[in-house]
Amino acid sequence: MQKPNNRFLIVLHSFRVILSLLLIIHGMVRLFIGGAPHFGAYLTSEGIPGGTFIAYALTFFEIIGGCLLALRVFSRWIIPVFLIEIIMGLVMVHGKEGWFVVGYGRNGSEYSVLILVSLILVWFSEDVFVKKES
Repeated sequence: MQKPNNRFLIVLHSFRVILSLLLIIHGMVRLFIGGAPHFGAYLTSEGIPGGTFIAYALTFFEIIGGCLLALRVFSRWIIPVFLIEIIMGLVMVHGKEGWFVVGYGRNGSEYSVLILVSLILVWFSEDVFVKKES
């Protein structure tokens, strides 16, 4: 495999940072607007024990995990957790609302699918940044 050029690495890293910022912002808004207790109540109403704890844990994970993802620290472990979170959101909430987030629907799954695919692409591109011994 040929070595990727610097332009490609900048684009790939920029994509990772933007994705990370989206995840961080999602957690920060939930934390600072007070959405975590509502999210916790929803989880509890769905029969998930410790819903409020899980809501806060996911909120802090989005913020801290997003920062670590942007810095390429523990990405191989962080990305699967994000994938599980996004898949659960699709199953529990967004999939039931249809495809469109806005316009022809509300709260649908298109944004979640975009985040899911983006996380997978970043996960599979990890080895591009690893220096190989010659």
